[in-house]
Amino acid sequence: MTVVKQILQTRIKKADIEEYLRDKLKSALFGGVSISLTPVGTRVTIYAMRPSRVIGPKGKVIKEVTEALEKHFNVENPVVSVVEVEVPELNPYVMAERIAQDLERGVRYRRVGFWAVRRIMEGGARGVEVHISGKLTSARSRTEKFSEGFIPKSGELAMDYVLEGKSSVKLKTGVFGVRVLIYPPDAPLPEEIRVKTFEGSQGA
Repeated sequence: MTVVKQILQTRIKKADIEEYLRDKLKSALFGGVSISLTPVGTRVTIYAMRPSRVIGPKGKVIKEVTEALEKHFNVENPVVSVVEVEVPELNPYVMAERIAQDLERGVRYRRVGFWAVRRIMEGGARGVEVHISGKLTSARSRTEKFSEGFIPKSGELAMDYVLEGKSSVKLKTGVFGVRVLIYPPDAPLPEEIRVKTFEGSQGA
């Protein structure tokens, strides 16, 4: 197997695991997962706003998650731990799920979109985009974007720093999709990037 194929398979597996955890731990407000290999197995760290719901009564839920990772996703010796999300406003998974829950309760999409942008920026983000798609005002589906601050669209800044979370909710008019992009407080702005120079180099 080539290195490229191996990387792609790893990313696909992680995406599948994220989708499973997002559905399984919806009530816990799933905030993402990190997976790393260790000498004794695979460390799986789950982030959530409500860690107790990830663990479940007498550890039932976390045991089910561990078994699913091992049997259905072929994760070798998974060691699962739970970490509470400290700043939910800066976690795109949590914010996307909050938006979906508000839409399910009947809150207007514009109100939810502006509320989310304001909360994320107040949390210290350098930029945010909230995309809500579905049959918003008519029988035709479309996407409405709410944004503020700076969000890079391409290059290293976009790949290394932009955080993305998605969720969806089924309403009477159909399925609504939610996508949240956050540029965190510790991410550099373009004007803060410095090009390294080498001593002794001469201009043309």
